Amino acid sequence: MRIARYCNIAVATAFTSLAFMTSGHAVAQDGAGCEQAEYAMGLRYQQQSAEVIAMQRQTFELATFRLEQQIQSHGENANLAIMTDLDETIIDNGALLVRDMQACHDFTSWDTWKHWEREGQPRLIPGAKAFLDFADQHDVAIYYVSDRYQENKSDTLATLKALALPQVADDHVLLLGPPKAERRKIVESKHTLVMQLGDSLHDFSGEFGDADLKQQRALVSKHAKHFGQDWIVLPNAMYGDWSQAKLTGWDAPFEYK
Repeated sequence: MRIARYCNIAVATAFTSLAFMTSGHAVAQDGAGCEQAEYAMGLRYQQQSAEVIAMQRQTFELATFRLEQQIQSHGENANLAIMTDLDETIIDNGALLVRDMQACHDFTSWDTWKHWEREGQPRLIPGAKAFLDFADQHDVAIYYVSDRYQENKSDTLATLKALALPQVADDHVLLLGPPKAERRKIVESKHTLVMQLGDSLHDFSGEFGDADLKQQRALVSKHAKHFGQDWIVLPNAMYGDWSQAKLTGWDAPFEYK
């Protein structure tokens, strides 16, 4: 997950249903009638589709296979480590984003995130725990490197412990502060880092941090050998740098035949 402030999206014109009243406030079902309705399709796909569950499980099956290869190739006493993002990689925060959209609030301002970190109850991404348990059982160090707020670290630790994730400890949960590249160096100073997992490209390399979309696409080609090997990417259709991108359509005249 990337804690960043995105610009407001263009006003949605395809949604015209009236908002209904709840507790004295106007709340729109699926955000209908307000610009945040544009988020509905991505949220619905990420939260409700069986295809996302399949991709998530498939991704962690691949991660387990690749990690097993690394363990075998390095041998015993290799002091291996993996580094993983949290939000939309290990835990699913879709409930917060859907709530905000239904209230016609732009969740990409991240002004409701701190409350969620303190009191929200995210669910596990399918396949995540089995993969992390596999790493733990094979003595691979696990570092949770996330841009969640440092001031809520005790709450994040409590959330991860409640989800029964392995190796949840103060020094293994590295939150917002130094760039992820610097936190990655901390892991590399203590271990042989053999795998990274995330839903955003900046989870893997600092090169992606300030790159625009065109540059990011070029960097994906540059680093192609890592993907599916030691860089494992989880799908996230809810938010990202791409959310402001212009779409390219077919230039043929519109016809029904």
